[in-house]
Amino acid sequence: MNFLELTNKRCSIRQFAPAAVEEEKLNYVLEAARLAPSAVNYQPWYFIVVREESRRQQLIACYPREWFRSAPMYIIVCGDHRQGWKRKDGKDYTDIDVAITTEHICLAATEQGLGTCWVCNFDRELCSRSFNLPEHVEPVAIIPMGYPAEAGLLERTPKKRKEIAGIVRFESF
Repeated sequence: MNFLELTNKRCSIRQFAPAAVEEEKLNYVLEAARLAPSAVNYQPWYFIVVREESRRQQLIACYPREWFRSAPMYIIVCGDHRQGWKRKDGKDYTDIDVAITTEHICLAATEQGLGTCWVCNFDRELCSRSFNLPEHVEPVAIIPMGYPAEAGLLERTPKKRKEIAGIVRFESF
């Protein structure tokens, strides 16, 4: 599939089958994340893969939604603010870099037939404590990952996107 087909197929999945994600597919997704671009190539990220049941329960406590429980695994995407590039005016690019690598995770997972969903509204402090994150490392997103509960769900999920004419300006705003 070409890139536009892939991006059109990617969607937020909130219904997962109980099947485990194969190690080779997980490694593929992590390699895609590793190769993501970042400001000045600083790569200010860490990925915590959560599969063990006791750790899954700790993560579910950080975002106690029923649908979230159904994922067989999760990736906590963290940003290291000590490693992130700062622009001359002080703007920290860590969150931007982490967003790029997170989308690489989601797109690579989609290509492998897996579903994902960006979760950003979680208890960050509890997550940091539960997974022993240093103070300068922030959990930015949790990505539940697994096979969609229903076949064809990736293809059937409607996309709500603005028309191109509503978002593109040429030469000036």
